[in-house]
Amino acid sequence: MLAGRAQIGLSETRPTHDPETAHLREYLSSHAPHSLALGGLLIGMVLGAIVFRTNFCAMGSISDMMSFGDYRRFRAWVLSAATAIIGTQWLSHAGIVDLSKSMYLAPNLNWVGNLAGGALFGFGMVFGGGCATRNLARVGGGDLRSALTVVVLGISAYMAMTGILGPLRAAIEQATSVVVPASTQSLIDLAAAAVRSRPRAAQIIVPAAIGGILLAYCFADTRFRASPLHVASGIGVGLCIVAGWALTGLVFDELSDKPVAPVSLTFVRPSGDTLEWLQRSTALGLPGFGVASVFGTILGAFLVAVATGQFRLTTFSDTGDTLRHLGGAMLMGIGGIMALGCTIGQGITGVSTLAAGAFLTFAGLLTGGIAGVRALETSLLRDA
Repeated sequence: MLAGRAQIGLSETRPTHDPETAHLREYLSSHAPHSLALGGLLIGMVLGAIVFRTNFCAMGSISDMMSFGDYRRFRAWVLSAATAIIGTQWLSHAGIVDLSKSMYLAPNLNWVGNLAGGALFGFGMVFGGGCATRNLARVGGGDLRSALTVVVLGISAYMAMTGILGPLRAAIEQATSVVVPASTQSLIDLAAAAVRSRPRAAQIIVPAAIGGILLAYCFADTRFRASPLHVASGIGVGLCIVAGWALTGLVFDELSDKPVAPVSLTFVRPSGDTLEWLQRSTALGLPGFGVASVFGTILGAFLVAVATGQFRLTTFSDTGDTLRHLGGAMLMGIGGIMALGCTIGQGITGVSTLAAGAFLTFAGLLTGGIAGVRALETSLLRDA
């Protein structure tokens, strides 16, 4: 009964009646490859510029909390998630994007992958000098360490996805996944099924409640409210996620020969896809949204770095620094595939869909990040 009622949850998407939006959808979907490539590049450029200019960093936010008791960057991360939730759920309610078609809202909850993969990624990003997004922005600033980190992350992601580690990952996922008592793992569908409420009411109440709680947490802090840079970074990153959903939602055409499911910014698998595209671009054609966003993030950071005089070629300081970055990159690649995303891909993009698995991944990212900071501090003290 509950599952039956939930079948009319998120899968029931409001049609778009706005003629201008309908014309835009028709144009973008009829030019899908170019729309996704150009749109991904532009959205990635904005993200890269924001990350580089504001020092937005999930790993850095955890380090700030533990080392200095400074929660401003963490609140910026939470604010980006709140912004993305509100904007993305509005897009869904308006019929601009059908979130039920996205990879996040599967009916099976891969809870072990979400938690363990998130923890592996969180631990690895500390030793890798930051998450995938932060490393891409540093590539744009001339950091050769981050360039190698992204390469190893991409290779490790493919190893865990379809390579030598793929069968083990798939076996763990198959053995531990559970079927949720609703059509999708969206908290909206789960709430509607649990209380037997009208799905339309849940589509408004649940996002408003979660978004409101997150906003209240962010702006309850005086230091955060008094820091325009952190506030702007959180809102800016969140709006980039919303823009990604809007573009891919409008481009999506279920009747096309090769429909591309709606998605927004995420950087684990796209890092591996980028390496493949660089080697096979003549066969693959235009880069997809994910690959284009990787290039865009690097380019946006590069432009800001040059404009502000911060572009500097840097490399590893010693063998220990090299091993830490490479080990962290491998953990990020493997963990990101297990968890279906990174600090951006799950911590903001996944959370914006209100997928239960995304919130589990967020918890894993925090747990792994905290453990990673402690382990790195111990390692550095031992080597000193």
